Amino acid sequence: MSTTQVTLYEIRSDAAWITLNRPERRNALSAELVNDLYRHIEAANADDSVRCIVLTGAGTAFCSGADLKSPPGQLSESSDHAVSYPELLTAIMESSKPVIAAVNGPAFAGGLGLVAASDIIFCDEAAQFSFSEVRIGVIPAMIAVVCLPKLGRHQGMRLFLTGERFNGREAVALGLAHRAVPGDQLVQAVQEEIGTLGLAGPIALQECKKLVRRVPELSVAEAFAETAEWSARVFRSEEAAEGLAAFREKRKASWVRVK
Repeated sequence: MSTTQVTLYEIRSDAAWITLNRPERRNALSAELVNDLYRHIEAANADDSVRCIVLTGAGTAFCSGADLKSPPGQLSESSDHAVSYPELLTAIMESSKPVIAAVNGPAFAGGLGLVAASDIIFCDEAAQFSFSEVRIGVIPAMIAVVCLPKLGRHQGMRLFLTGERFNGREAVALGLAHRAVPGDQLVQAVQEEIGTLGLAGPIALQECKKLVRRVPELSVAEAFAETAEWSARVFRSEEAAEGLAAFREKRKASWVRVK
């Protein structure tokens, strides 16, 4: 495991666990933290041993939002490129590996952007969430890009306008999270999800991420035309040939790692 001042990066079995490590600031998004998160996501995507990425927080919070004393978009000592907050959210969304948010505690404002940009969201059922921007006279502008597709206009309107807090179970009901569990079961639940992802072909996972984001942008006719070609291309791949052979021969596919 390698550590930096503001993040932890650890490979656990098939996953790269990236931990926001500013517990004294409730893991607020400083420029250095954003730069480090971006760098770690790039590293995980370049590592063939990594099947998925997990984002979580140190201490009792997931992420309290932007650090107003050191906002994203500034250089750090460990980076020659100042990563903006939209660049970080884009890197999470476009990661070639599935990204799981393991929300261990409060996620407010910009912290909710990290949650919504992730592919799979598990949370402590007691975790608190809030679009708190309006209560300091600003708006959840950039995170709206990733949050509204999950919340929809109806729920997003009230939550944006009120800044009201809601818990992990309510986040599931609102469509912002997939599963809420007691805090002491969160890591185990995420590890089980990692195991489930490990049964899927790595390239198939990448293509599914693209598929989910692409199809809603198309008309019905465009969607059928594009996905027919897409399906044919994937079925011709070496990974598909191995998967189909494993199914016929009643064995595990070559990408499934035996524990």
